Amino acid sequence: MKPTFKISSRPTLKLALLPSLLAVSLALSACQDPSSPTDIEGQDTVDTTSETVNSAATGSANPMDATTADTSMTVEQQMIENLSRYRWTLATATDNSTQPLTPLMTIKDQVTLSFSQYQGQNTVSYSVGCNTMSATYQLQGTTLTIEDSMSTKMSCADLNSAENSLNELMQGDSQLNLVDDETPMLNQLTSNSVTLVWKGKMTAQAKYNTKGETIFWAVNAETNPCSDNSAQQCLQVKPVIYNDQGVKTSEGKWTEFTGNIDGYQHDDKHDEVLRLQRYKLDSSVTQAETTGEEYAYVLDTVIERTVAK
Repeated sequence: MKPTFKISSRPTLKLALLPSLLAVSLALSACQDPSSPTDIEGQDTVDTTSETVNSAATGSANPMDATTADTSMTVEQQMIENLSRYRWTLATATDNSTQPLTPLMTIKDQVTLSFSQYQGQNTVSYSVGCNTMSATYQLQGTTLTIEDSMSTKMSCADLNSAENSLNELMQGDSQLNLVDDETPMLNQLTSNSVTLVWKGKMTAQAKYNTKGETIFWAVNAETNPCSDNSAQQCLQVKPVIYNDQGVKTSEGKWTEFTGNIDGYQHDDKHDEVLRLQRYKLDSSVTQAETTGEEYAYVLDTVIERTVAK
């Protein structure tokens, strides 16, 4: 069932934004006030998507082709490139006695980790399915250093314990071991001897071999029957425009969205603003041929969430 959203003027409890998530990807153009999905897809944006070292350095038609890698890249640059190719999901979490960390293991399929670049800085984001925690990171050899993370400030109820645990584990130094195989795996040994094993899924940028456009959509907690198939539910979305300071300057019109947003799970209790990466599909790509869709949409992060009433 595909969800739809309709943000109304009813009172809401507004929860905290993560300003840095806006600042790195704004300067979008004036809103086009779209009234259809086609109009939304045509809105102008500034391309500030995360960049991998590979796309600029190798010029390879296939970013996964190791044989075309630029040999002038440092070990750290190669690892940063490989880390950013995937969206990582927790596979196992064990303490120094190899006992499972129950708070994380019970929700492991929703514990995620991603690496990217914004405005020349290496950034990392991680979540247990509630708040998004983000920080810049340093990589020296295989030593990952994360400090001063920032987070949205939503109450996560039963997820609070897992979220606090993950944030503590990610802070400071940890050792990485990346196995970039058919099934990419990332082993992370934290400073307190906890072992986190992450499994990787190729990001859209690596999959589509192109840089995406950063766009912002507001989505509503409510869902409506799709106009072309009333048995299904469709998202109601509208574009949101921010200035360079992260201040919302305009919004478009609500319209039905019948496609899919990779990595997004509908929340029927909150109205949300999403930061998305939009990828132009080549007509020769099988997905474009079979679905007729012009773009692929991938969730970057949820930057705003308000309680729906």
